Amino acid sequence: MGVMALARAEREDLLDLLVTLTPEQWAAPSLCAGWSVQDVVAHLLSYEELGPRKLAGRFARGALRFDRVNAVGLREYRTRSPEQLVDLLRRHLTPTGLTAGLGGAIALTDGLIHHQNIRRPLGLRREIPTERLVPALRTALFAPTLLGVLRVRDVRLVATDADWAFGRGPEVRGPAEALLMAVAGRREVTAELSGPGRERVARRLEA
Repeated sequence: MGVMALARAEREDLLDLLVTLTPEQWAAPSLCAGWSVQDVVAHLLSYEELGPRKLAGRFARGALRFDRVNAVGLREYRTRSPEQLVDLLRRHLTPTGLTAGLGGAIALTDGLIHHQNIRRPLGLRREIPTERLVPALRTALFAPTLLGVLRVRDVRLVATDADWAFGRGPEVRGPAEALLMAVAGRREVTAELSGPGRERVARRLEA
């Protein structure tokens, strides 16, 4: 299955989750500091309706800084109701625009990480196909928006449930999903990691 198809499958799984959430769950905090579950979904979809001109305008308003650009998009979309966001996701299960970049790898990686940003604090675990996790890990390490490789420099990441490893140095072992969330900067997963390099990564995530 190609990366774009994997990204669509991830969005389909997210849609299956979102239609089950209660109003309280939509309003609950996510793993993204200061963002509710609804905010995460709004952010995730905030690039789907932008053509090249509108996308350039948003980057200009955000002074070409990813955090500010994301904040601009969130301000525009966070007023949409859960029902409106679900409808928007239904219409964009196949990524378009910016998120379709790198053959769908941006949408896959962003979607998978944010899906977990929603599920983890709600206590809603799931089994993620390895075929999605491995390309998401590769993208998260080097994508300009994440630069996860800086968080895990000088250690060797080793997935305990997939045939995947990266880097040199003392080992950090854990499930591929937990490694992905660590690469994305989520300190909440450090308890799920082990190995002599764990504390090095944990310090960076706390910082």
